[in-house]
Amino acid sequence: MTSNDLEPKSVEFNTFDIIKRQKRITIFKLGKLWVFKYFFEDKETFKSLAEFYNDDKFRFEFKTFGERNNALKILERNGFDYDLVEDLRPFVVKLDRFTKYAPILKNSVAYMETPNSRIFLMKDLAAVEEAIRFGAKMYEGDYRSLVFR
Repeated sequence: MTSNDLEPKSVEFNTFDIIKRQKRITIFKLGKLWVFKYFFEDKETFKSLAEFYNDDKFRFEFKTFGERNNALKILERNGFDYDLVEDLRPFVVKLDRFTKYAPILKNSVAYMETPNSRIFLMKDLAAVEEAIRFGAKMYEGDYRSLVFR
């Protein structure tokens, strides 16, 4: 080994080789609605979608394909990628009815209650993993019977 081997080597990067990581939003088909939950740090993006925000459910809702497609264009222009999801299975978790659920609820797009459990549609797969760490289990029941609001 020579002293030249120990010297730092300069490395040049072409800026075209660096891909800016975009944020990803999962948009779910719930009956006739398309919905998603996301906290926009950029107030302008929120303002451009504000008419579709449901304050009671803390989520964005689109009733028509036109509304949804317009929102997708707004998201793309503001640097977001998105996934359109109709198969909810990978995103649905459940908790025993009498378990504390606030940390799971905050990252859910929708939820419902049964006599024995609370069932949550999580906003993305990272939220599913976090819910499982809080004690939730993947829902394995009849998906046709789920009625999220």
